[in-house]
Amino acid sequence: MKNLRVYLHSKAKLDKREVHKIVKNITSYLDLKIISLEINFMNSEQIHKMNVEHLGHDYSTDIITFNYSEELSKLDGEIFISLEDAKFNSKKFDVLFENEVVRLIIHGILHMIGYDDQKPADKRKMKKKENELVAKIWNRSFKGFVKL
Repeated sequence: MKNLRVYLHSKAKLDKREVHKIVKNITSYLDLKIISLEINFMNSEQIHKMNVEHLGHDYSTDIITFNYSEELSKLDGEIFISLEDAKFNSKKFDVLFENEVVRLIIHGILHMIGYDDQKPADKRKMKKKENELVAKIWNRSFKGFVKL
């Protein structure tokens, strides 16, 4: 997919072609254009360091998103996903690891188009949209696209 770059900064195994398919499905469903989108998969230590340096939060997190676009219909930014935190959350919420990673990709893209999760009402709205997208785009071929 043009204008999409996927990087793996951990010892995990990742099928980048499947990530491209996932993003294509999301952007098609939401009618979005990609100007420049970078998705980085990393470990907890790396994202913790980023969280401290860029956001002033001294803890690990599952996702950090930087949006550079001024238009909600055009994606221009970076998404950083901690696969270790995603694995922890998949166990916590009793979902497939791959499903949690897909949900995080969706979550990052939703942040880039104006969704927020700071207030309870906004968080519910965002979670509803995430669930809708997971149901629409989930494909059995995604199972196994990422291994930790």
